[in-house]
Amino acid sequence: MMEDNKILDLFWARSENAVTETAAKYGRYCTGISMQILHSTLDAEECVNDTWLHAWNSIPPSRPNILQAYLGKITRNLSLDRWKRNTAQKRGGSQVELMLEELGDCVPAADSVQQEIETKAIAEVISAFLREQPEMSRYLFIRRYWYGDSIADLMEKTKFTESYVKTSLFRLRQKLKKRLEKEEVLL
Repeated sequence: MMEDNKILDLFWARSENAVTETAAKYGRYCTGISMQILHSTLDAEECVNDTWLHAWNSIPPSRPNILQAYLGKITRNLSLDRWKRNTAQKRGGSQVELMLEELGDCVPAADSVQQEIETKAIAEVISAFLREQPEMSRYLFIRRYWYGDSIADLMEKTKFTESYVKTSLFRLRQKLKKRLEKEEVLL
């Protein structure tokens, strides 16, 4: 596999090989993120292909420090947008809806430029908050609220009980909410 710096150099040189190398290295990773949200191979493939297009259009001028995280964020956002479109007419009890509902008490949705600025401030506080948490708490939070893992998935991956996973996530959300209030981040 090609190193990230060389892939980024290909993007900057506007070489079409940048997309080929990116897909070869990060295709499974991005597909996994999208599938966790969409549960549809066709929709996931489309979001991943859109990820490559977004990367092509944004590099340059951006030069991400961590290409994997950059691509993961693009994929996640595109997948969440697709999920919202797919479920606009039919509301159900999907994992994504549950995940977003759980976080809704702590973090508002961004609907305006002002809220977008506030969202960046929230992201910085959440990042600092997570760095302070024990490794397993951080793992549970990220797997649930970034990758969209179900409670059952988390139980299988960690071998914890359902009660333990739910209680841990609840306590983390409560601590996060207090932290956001302490930092005077608008909710």
